[in-house]
Amino acid sequence: MSAPVVVIDYGAGNLRSVARAVAHVHEAPVVSADPDDIHTAGAIILPGVGAASDTMQNLSSRGLVEPLLAYIEHGRPFLGVCMGLQALFEWSEEGDGQECLGVLPGRVLRFPTGGERKVPHMGWNTVDWVRDHPVTGGIPSGSAFYFVHSFYPSVPDASLHLGVTEYGDTFPSVVARDNVVATQFHPEKSGERGLRVYANFIQWARAGMPAAATAAGGLR
Repeated sequence: MSAPVVVIDYGAGNLRSVARAVAHVHEAPVVSADPDDIHTAGAIILPGVGAASDTMQNLSSRGLVEPLLAYIEHGRPFLGVCMGLQALFEWSEEGDGQECLGVLPGRVLRFPTGGERKVPHMGWNTVDWVRDHPVTGGIPSGSAFYFVHSFYPSVPDASLHLGVTEYGDTFPSVVARDNVVATQFHPEKSGERGLRVYANFIQWARAGMPAAATAAGGLR
């Protein structure tokens, strides 16, 4: 992969920290809101914090939705982070409900309140791998990562689950299908193991995305 890693700029607040993390493990990425940079990217990272409605409105107003969908449809390497994961699904119940990109089947739901569970889910929590994947290579199952979110993906198709996390209930905190990988946690806030996620993703993209395991099992 000689083409650059592109971090999509749609006004999200954590762009610079993601860019610094990528630069630490690879080289400085292109941070861009230009649809043309999507066409020439060697790999795309879609980060994000905030509301689903703002995310979709900002992606749309900057002309980024169709180029992103075309990029993914053509089988090119894509990593979503936090809101970048949630935006991949069909619909979010945030606010009055929001249609999302529809790349993956599933919905984004709010954590129920009550009991000992606090919303938002904020802080360190563990992720257990349910299958092998190059992007999680060398990271032990049960490693802790940093989360900040009030909504979570509900994904009935378990074949999309790559990692799961317990927070009152178990939810898929990492999903993957073909050229798409996404994390609910923030790798850029998760120390060395978070940096390893970015490094593995870039290495996987540079290697042409060798096939990942699709069946459950093979836990480290």
